[in-house]
Amino acid sequence: MRIRRLVSAVVLVVSASAIEAKDPLPMEKLVYEDARGKKLPYRLLKPLAIEDGKKYPLVIFLHGAGERGTDNEKQLIHAVPQFAAEENRKKYPCFLIAPQCPEGKRWVEVDWGSDSHVQPKEPGEAGRLTLELIDKLMKELPIDPDRIYLTGLSMGGFGTWDLMARRPELFAATAPVCGGADESTAEKIKHIPVWVFHGAKDTAVKPARSRNIVAALEKAGGKPKYTEYPDVGHNSWDNAYRDPKLFEWMFGQRKTAR
Repeated sequence: MRIRRLVSAVVLVVSASAIEAKDPLPMEKLVYEDARGKKLPYRLLKPLAIEDGKKYPLVIFLHGAGERGTDNEKQLIHAVPQFAAEENRKKYPCFLIAPQCPEGKRWVEVDWGSDSHVQPKEPGEAGRLTLELIDKLMKELPIDPDRIYLTGLSMGGFGTWDLMARRPELFAATAPVCGGADESTAEKIKHIPVWVFHGAKDTAVKPARSRNIVAALEKAGGKPKYTEYPDVGHNSWDNAYRDPKLFEWMFGQRKTAR
């Protein structure tokens, strides 16, 4: 009987810890709905303190394929914990949104495994809703229009390239991780500071996808930064988002400083 009570207590402790650890980030759980009733779940991180009359950067994070759904939680697994870390929140106060793409949808509806793609004429539904959400929040929150940053990994890396080409005037800097772009869009986005990341041993998204758009940007007169990890596969986001230099570089970019 004594052993049974002890086991029960342990189970309760573990269960409570699991529940507590499931969603520990200090982010509001919200849903954007457009005029046609299409919904986009998203999470919102705010600065630790919002000062009157001050405007703050906005970071948009686009998750990968494995985090799709409607639970408004899975999209927080990668990258977001680094942005939400107390040290970074103190050093880089900002608003951050992490929308969640539905199952069966993509930020941009293209083949991730192909050698190249042509940008679709219209954005994917999730991508369109994300752009609408950004415009909405810029009207409602004290966001600095000169400091809007976009980043994403894998499926979100493709989405990052797609959205920056659709709204090249919007972003102060972007950081696509293991994604791919339509190289013909390089001329439109060459002015945007971009830091690209990929793993040389990536078998899910060919490293050439990042190499090719970087080369196209350079040919167009852009100055992209490119980091390729020689011994890393698809999960290059682990290295990228844990690099403090990325945060320092990103939050140092302003559209007016170009």
